[in-house]
Amino acid sequence: MSGFTPDFARISAWLIYSVDIGLVLILIYLMLLIIGERRTLWMLRGFILLMLAAVVTQQLKLYLLSFVLEKLVIGAAVAMAVIFQSDLRKFLEQLGRGEILEIFQPSRRSPPKSDSTIDEIVDAVKELSQNRTGALIILETSGPIDERDVAVPGVVLNAEISKELLQTIFQTSTLLHDGAVHIRGSRILAAGTILPLSERKASRQLGTRHRAAMGLAERVENCICIVVSEETGSISLAEGRTLNRPLTSARLKELLEAKFSASVEREAVGAPKLGRLSRQIGSLGRGVWKRVVHRDSSSADDKKRQSR
Repeated sequence: MSGFTPDFARISAWLIYSVDIGLVLILIYLMLLIIGERRTLWMLRGFILLMLAAVVTQQLKLYLLSFVLEKLVIGAAVAMAVIFQSDLRKFLEQLGRGEILEIFQPSRRSPPKSDSTIDEIVDAVKELSQNRTGALIILETSGPIDERDVAVPGVVLNAEISKELLQTIFQTSTLLHDGAVHIRGSRILAAGTILPLSERKASRQLGTRHRAAMGLAERVENCICIVVSEETGSISLAEGRTLNRPLTSARLKELLEAKFSASVEREAVGAPKLGRLSRQIGSLGRGVWKRVVHRDSSSADDKKRQSR
């Protein structure tokens, strides 16, 4: 122990490095708290992995790959600033008003439940079917739908799902009843969306809504479409190149529980707990400290052997 001479310059450098990592993790945690959508979380995680890859390649002295990754990180940062401008605006507004601590407060709104969301959809479809009110509903399943897959994007609503709202949208007196309602998770993203029609030959019993549902389902794998016929009131479900019809409300609920409930449950995924994040930062700091101490002690032992 008497021959142990710690390198304080190296220790201070590692401490600064640990603090730097901790601040970055805290900033990432704040962004995860603000951003709630599943797609946004995956994009942010991909950006974090890209940054980690850039750091690793720089440490390994892979200069060309590190140069390419650094440019990709810069480009991705600019792209994310454009894509998530509303979330960044919210973060900056809270920071400017001194309300940053409110981010850590638990949300009062309970996470969406797949059963209640599906029940609202099924009840609305049942009422529309009984009243012979035409309807077309798009449900995202395994991922978001690109706007390029639709003919004309609808009017953005971003509202919670309720059977009353769905029934109101499809009333013939409203301006949005001719288009489709676009649903992601437990929220209605848009209404009045115009879909491309299927090019396949269809039965004469199928109307424009059925052909539109088939057209989108054929092009996009991660969605299903519910159709209510205005003439007969029959319920149909389009998935891929298959059109399931006619369906009862009970059968529709079974299909939605099998194909759509997972997307609602994924919506409730939030940011990591602050306690777990702090433990990870603490563990990282202890690991760095042990590594520095081990290096210093081993270098001191080597000096002893050389002096002997």
